[in-house]
Order: sequence, then structure tokens, then C-alpha cells
Amino acid sequence: MHRREFLKNTTISGTGFAILPTGSLVAENKKVKIGIIGTGMRGQNHLELLLKRSDTEVVAICDVDEGMLTMAKKLFADEKKTLPKIFTGSDFAYEDLIKLSEIEGIIIATPWEWHAPMCIAGLEAGKYVGTEVVLGITLQDHWDVVKAAEHYKGHLMMLENVCYRRDVIAVLNMVRKGLFGEMIHLQGGYQHDLRGVKLNDGKSAYGSGVEFGDKGFSEAKWRTNHSVLRNGELYPTHGIGPIAHYININRGNRFVNLCSFSTKARGMHEYIVKKGGADHPNAKVEFKLGDVVTTNISTANGESILLQHDTSLPRPYSLGFRVQGTNGLWMDVNKSIYVEGFSKPHQWDDAKIYLDQYDHPLWKRYSNDAEGASHGGMDFFVINAFIESVKRKVATPMDVYDAAAWSAITPLSEQSIQLGNQTVDFPDFTSGRWMSRKPVFALNDDF
Repeated sequence: MHRREFLKNTTISGTGFAILPTGSLVAENKKVKIGIIGTGMRGQNHLELLLKRSDTEVVAICDVDEGMLTMAKKLFADEKKTLPKIFTGSDFAYEDLIKLSEIEGIIIATPWEWHAPMCIAGLEAGKYVGTEVVLGITLQDHWDVVKAAEHYKGHLMMLENVCYRRDVIAVLNMVRKGLFGEMIHLQGGYQHDLRGVKLNDGKSAYGSGVEFGDKGFSEAKWRTNHSVLRNGELYPTHGIGPIAHYININRGNRFVNLCSFSTKARGMHEYIVKKGGADHPNAKVEFKLGDVVTTNISTANGESILLQHDTSLPRPYSLGFRVQGTNGLWMDVNKSIYVEGFSKPHQWDDAKIYLDQYDHPLWKRYSNDAEGASHGGMDFFVINAFIESVKRKVATPMDVYDAAAWSAITPLSEQSIQLGNQTVDFPDFTSGRWMSRKPVFALNDDF
């Protein structure tokens, strides 16, 4: 897709947004000024990438945790960069950061419950907003962010890095070229042992998952409490983001309804007893989140989707992708592909054979730049897409409708489980525009 077509497909007629005015389709040779809200482990990942870019200047950071701010300041010193403006001392210090006129884009990497109000504040201030997952807690949060983006004609991108994972985006290339035929069934999820807490260097943090809340480190201060109080598909976007691109969700297709099931909760309790002892205060905590949550989603075009959330039991990491069509399928777990007419009947092929052949142009162009970036390099691509969108004053390749549809799975799954596993309808955040919107994600080799 040429950039002129890209711009045409992301104007108000296609998305409900107006592209901000720009004098040229070529980005100016200038530094994009960015503010970061949240300098914990994830915020520091983004900060490290931004500090290495020649086209970006981080002019402000915000956090209420002095320890995390100290770690962030060291990153500036390590890169010999000027220390930015620092906002702290209040839960609402981020509002002062957002008011800075020089800031063009903000990146949000804070606890989940703060994402919706921070996104809305950024959109209201006319900033490009890049937010970590998820978009909000309640379904109303999601609607509020969508309406804010529409009202202020703003741009919001969920920084879902797995959409850029090398094998994931190569499979997208294969899907678009028709290798698997017509899409029928897809699977994905978040299957990741999160019982312990790891630092950026891979070492275990204090408490190693036994301590959480006020005594916890980094995300254990807040994330574990969601497992105590909530039961549902708490982290859907790593799985559903790539799947949504495979079947053009919000762009000719949409989620129609879902149904969720949850097992009993045992994993975290047993882990705490094993690591901290039966007398540890947290051994008495009752966790509401089931150890394995499964969610089935139906689509307007007739595909079925299965998501799995599994973070409290011992297991190797896997997102469990399965992409199956009328002519074959890709399985992430066994790293295999079967294509009728090419593969030997009833025998898997090594996926690498196909993934090398269908390597996406983005990875061919930027693989050297992505070396050393966290999460196997895919963090480079998601940040690059956000920064390039800000530079060029164009719509982000993943927008607020994508963010809302992917993230709303969480409150909808909670509702389904609370109702005894009933099927619940999925809202149409595009208000019917999904029927005419065209795919734009990763359709060129630029960003």
C-alpha cells in the first residue's frame, strides 16, 4: 500500500478521525518530544529505546515511585542525555506533564486502573497517546476513551508489541497471501508463569511473588491484587491483537459475542505456601482469578476464536497461537505449519521454512535496528510505529477502536463468568464503521 492510499484509508470517512494537517508526506528532520507516564519496568523498556533514537527527545517523565524514578534517571545518565522535567509527589502529577505544550506524544505505562483517565487527559490535550495494555477496567472506561478520541479527533495506539513479533507478522504475511486459505479458527492467549517477579536483568525481585501490594516490587505492588479481586480474561491483547489482524477485526469484520469459563484458583496459594510458608500472611489470601480462564469469541464473518489466560501455574511461556484455514494451519506451540498441497499428508513441516520465506518487509528493513530491543526486538517496532505516526502527523496503524475491542474482552469475560458462563454480546465501538474501514496494519515496509 502506498502512503497516499494509507492516508486515504485513515481519513474521517474511513475511521471517524481527521488526520492532523501536514505540509508534506515526508517527516521533517526534527526530534519528536515525548513524555512518559510511568517509569516502572515496562516504562523503562520504552525509555531505553527512545533514548537511543536520534529523532526523539524525552522531555518529561512522571511517577509516584521514587525508586523507579531513580532507575529512570540513571538511563539518561548512561546515554549522556539531559535529565528531563520530572513530575511526582501526587497521583495526579501526570496532569501537569500532559499540560506541557512542547510534548507531542505521551506514553502510558502505569497500573491498569489509571490508563483510561490518563488516555482521556492526553486526548483532550491534543497529544498522540501510546498506552500499554489494557485500555480500561470497566466497559464504560472503554466507551469513554473511544468517545474522547472521536470528540477531540485524537490518535491513540495500544502498544501491543506481539503484533510485531517476527513469526506472528510473518504469518500475517502468509494469511494475506492466501497460503492457509479462508480463515476458520484461531487461538491465542497469555500463558506465562507470573508467580514470581523478574527485574529487567532477569533476576528475581524481593519477595519473588510471595510479597505483593505495599510490600511488593514493581507490578507486584498492584497487578497481583487484580488476581485477588477479579475473575476473567485479565490480559487478552497479546493473543487477540495478532488474531484481530489475521481476520480484519474492525475492518470488514467484528467480534459478535463471547463466553468465558474459569477453573478453581489454586496456583498462587500453593506457590506462596511453598515459597513463604504456611504461616505467611499471604497464605491466607483467597484469589478470585481462576488458574485457567478460557474465552470463546464469535465473529461476524464466521470464524471462531479461543483465548486462554494461564498465569498462576508452573509452565513454560507460550502465547499458544493457532491460525487455521481451509488450506492449512500454523501452530505456535510446536512451531509447525501444515499446508495442503505442499506438506506431506498428515505430517508437520518445520515452521521456519515458511517463516523465512514470508518474513515481513518490516523485519527485513529494520532487523538490525531492532537488535538488542527488549522482547526479542518487537518492542522496537511498536515504538517506531508510534513515533513515526507522531512525526508524520498521521493516524497510528493500530487505533482506539482496536484498543477498545481487544481490551474490552476483560470486562466482558468477567461478566460472562459472573452470569454462570452466559454468552454476552460484544459492543461495536466503531458504530458500524467496521463494515467500510480497510486494513492498514503492516501493509507497507515503512512503519
